[in-house]
Amino acid sequence: MVSRAEEIRTLVRRLEDAINTRQLDLLDELLAADFVRRSEATPQLPVADREQFRDVLRQDAAAFPDNTQTFTRVLVDGDWAAVWATYEGTQTGQLGPFPPSGKRATFDFAGVLRVADGRIAEWWVTWDNLTVLTQLGHLPAG
Repeated sequence: MVSRAEEIRTLVRRLEDAINTRQLDLLDELLAADFVRRSEATPQLPVADREQFRDVLRQDAAAFPDNTQTFTRVLVDGDWAAVWATYEGTQTGQLGPFPPSGKRATFDFAGVLRVADGRIAEWWVTWDNLTVLTQLGHLPAG
């Protein structure tokens, strides 16, 4: 018998795979209809449902077509999962006000996800924008 923790871990890994393989239609199975993503790193990109999340992922793929997100740790506690992950990608498209740099960024990010009724209902995610923009050459190195 599969434990609740293992079910949630599998759900989170399926999200990782759907994002990395660009199979955004799978988000209907993985995310609640009223899924919410919160990120202080991107306050200009509100996400209050699955379609808005798809839009964010499409914008990200336009800026970083080769991006991958590797969830290096997935920890589960009750209906919550925490992820520590690495994002890698080459900026060949526009990133907000920043033109394509052709440079590769690699940075860690963290997230906390809440699961309800077998689907991810909320995702809080954070990363250091200064690290990213410096790697891409949009800010001077410290």
